[in-house]
Amino acid sequence: MAKPNRVTNSSVASDFIDFLNASPTAFHAVEEAKKRLVEVGYEQLSETEDWKLEAGKKYFFTRNHSAIIAFAIGKKYVAGNAFHIVGAHTDSPCLKLKPISKITKGGFLEVGVQIYGGGLWHTWFDRDLTVAGRVILREEKNGSVSYVPRLVRILEPILRIPTLAIHLDRDAVAFAVNTETQLLPILATTIKGELNKVVYKNDAQNGGEYTDQKSTPSSSKHHLLLLQILAEQLGCEPDDIFDFDLQVCDAQPSAIGGAKREFIFSGRLDNLCMTFCSLKALIDSTSSESSLENEAGIRMVALFDNEEVGSNSAQGAGSPAMHDALSRITTSFSPLPSLVEKAIQKSFLVSADMAHALHPNYMEKYEENHRPKFHGGLVIKMNANNKYATNAVTATIFREFALKHNLPVQDFVVRNDMACGTTIGPILASGLGIRTVDVGAPQLSMHSIREVCGTDDVDYSYLHFKAYYEEFSTLPMIPVDI
Repeated sequence: MAKPNRVTNSSVASDFIDFLNASPTAFHAVEEAKKRLVEVGYEQLSETEDWKLEAGKKYFFTRNHSAIIAFAIGKKYVAGNAFHIVGAHTDSPCLKLKPISKITKGGFLEVGVQIYGGGLWHTWFDRDLTVAGRVILREEKNGSVSYVPRLVRILEPILRIPTLAIHLDRDAVAFAVNTETQLLPILATTIKGELNKVVYKNDAQNGGEYTDQKSTPSSSKHHLLLLQILAEQLGCEPDDIFDFDLQVCDAQPSAIGGAKREFIFSGRLDNLCMTFCSLKALIDSTSSESSLENEAGIRMVALFDNEEVGSNSAQGAGSPAMHDALSRITTSFSPLPSLVEKAIQKSFLVSADMAHALHPNYMEKYEENHRPKFHGGLVIKMNANNKYATNAVTATIFREFALKHNLPVQDFVVRNDMACGTTIGPILASGLGIRTVDVGAPQLSMHSIREVCGTDDVDYSYLHFKAYYEEFSTLPMIPVDI
């Protein structure tokens, strides 16, 4: 195979590092995606308003600020033409703060958390941790009340989950974690927490003395020290914080590493790697004045939330979000409802979710002939029991772009004696009836707090998706029905 026309690590991989470091949560990932789209001329739409779309223009909308769908309409588009879509997800396994997170025991202030998704929870111990997410502020002006969502991120490490010393648990043969009682981040000691209590504005009625009673629900449910840290970052008072969706995050930045600088060390590679590569591919394939000149279809990226817990939410792939988007776009150009179904049957979805790279220390866990490797390109995932949506037709279509651009591609099936994971691919394929291929870049340490993938595979993924966006409309199609 000839050497592919690769983008250097310093461009794509470094840009990916910037994206990762700006995206500690799904909310922040969508905010970063939104910022990048606006910078290149994408216009934000609201689902609560009528859409007035034009051929040759670019648009996006968000749901819950944790899912985003962006699309570029070809200048030759007519209603009923195809959509070529890459779908990924913005969420990763993590620890989310409980509605009542205040825990005090053994001389420590701890934070109650819920486990989100299927994380490798033992990897969260002895890490420098912090919090990030969305905060709801209650604001009073001129006698009226409004609620304002704000994103927040504490950069400093303020939390820690310490392991038990080996001297106190000599019978332990494996690191088994009770996620209810042992996975509690420590915020501070009670003695330091008491020393740092502050007077809040709502305490004026009490003569400026400290009280544990506040006018907002959050003050009685969460440590005041935590609220103070959040308020300081947001530039508000602690009792302005009405509620929040916060999660615990690793405070260590993402980085390029390895003796040959060939690895990316980071949390959330599953699935921000595919989120980034598909987003960048869409942006770069629609950035020039002429990029949509001969396009007869619609190029789309759909980044959903809640994949790690089944996708059954308003912002997940199990919601009507995708169908709503396809329907509203098509009917903006023609009122005929039958054109939506015709468009879907002409369309194609790449379900992009990270894949398992071969682990050199556990090679027996992989099917002998399907062992994806770093720097081997995107992995096409297949499963006879429909855990992935790939079939021979959709795999062939996706491989064509690799052949045309000399890009490597790999295959994966799980062993018959092991359970297989799944993706948004089968959900969208069955819900829409759209042709779908499941792919992903290879990685190690999936669902750890710190994962690893190869820099070359970030390049390959980006280039493969970009070729797909730019050339799908000109590709000879295999008939839908044979």
